[in-house]
Amino acid sequence: MKCSVSRQCGSCDYIEEDYQLQLEKKQQFCQNLFHDFHIKIHPVIGMDVPFYYRNKVIVAFNSRYEYGLYEESSHRIVPIQQCLLHDEETHRILNKMQSMFRKYRISIYDDKKKKGFLKHVLIRRAVSTNQTLVVLVATEPLMKGSKHFCQELIQACPSVKSVVLNVNKRQTSIVLGQQEKVLYGKGFIVDELCGLTFKISAQSFYQINHQQCEKLYQKVMELIRFKKNDIVLDTYCGIGTIGMVASTHVNQVIGVELNREAYLDAINNAKMNKISNIHFYHEDATVFMQRLASSRQHVDTVIMDPPRSGSTQEFVNAVGILKPHQIVYVSCDPTTQVRDLKWFQKIGYHAKEVFLFDMFPQTQHVECVVLMSRVEK
Repeated sequence: MKCSVSRQCGSCDYIEEDYQLQLEKKQQFCQNLFHDFHIKIHPVIGMDVPFYYRNKVIVAFNSRYEYGLYEESSHRIVPIQQCLLHDEETHRILNKMQSMFRKYRISIYDDKKKKGFLKHVLIRRAVSTNQTLVVLVATEPLMKGSKHFCQELIQACPSVKSVVLNVNKRQTSIVLGQQEKVLYGKGFIVDELCGLTFKISAQSFYQINHQQCEKLYQKVMELIRFKKNDIVLDTYCGIGTIGMVASTHVNQVIGVELNREAYLDAINNAKMNKISNIHFYHEDATVFMQRLASSRQHVDTVIMDPPRSGSTQEFVNAVGILKPHQIVYVSCDPTTQVRDLKWFQKIGYHAKEVFLFDMFPQTQHVECVVLMSRVEK
């Protein structure tokens, strides 16, 4: 497939290349990156249809009410009618909103003049349930005509189950602010993943690619050698997805998440799925690990899925004190993962295999899963 704006947008590094070649490039990149570890790099698990997979989309509008993505390394909007990574329903909603913004005379924020109401539109899709959350990111907490706006949008696009107004007055590249007002619905949507249901709000972390996420989680479950009485620690847990999937195999799961909205979603998700053996803590993962280490808490397995920046040396040192039997490290940036694996090696943990998942087809990114076991001296 051809993208008409690929050279301007710059988001999809590999969009003009054959998909099999993309997978081979990612495979070779990881082989070079993990070379010093002398471990097996499994072939990248790709998609049958490597398009239309993104369940989260952020766009901006210009003064002509054209929507699009920012040109690479700039604040210039590249207008689009379709993106090959976004599904048809997303664009149907965006096209409807495009005409409605003009009709309701919604002022578009001008970054140079620092004036205007609408800064961004965030759309989140629950693929399994066909539910959509629309988030209007604006500079003010009041939207004139919001009731009629929502009624018209929902009538035209029934998949929209909630509309949220997010207020962001900051002059930064961070899209979402902390203040939110629900204009329609409950302020969240619900998706199904690995047989469980998950609440997704505007600020929740949720994997972009639903289909590949299920494959990745299944591999994580295969790798962990579960025992019924085990205690599993799920760090950087987001809305609790991996930990909740693991909870059926063990005695107890402890989830740790710094983002307050995701932490609250995790608690609600456990209740919604009637899972009673998982408990969540709203805390920085490194600080939490250090506290556990100081009290010599017993932990059998650590699951970690940190942000792109990776973990911290203090986190790793705390793991060395706790001495879990196994660690599963899920990473969206293998470069920082390799750095962290070197730290883990120094405290006696070693990996034999790396499993690769193409979570972001058409881009240079690849997701890596590694199981580390403690080598007894």
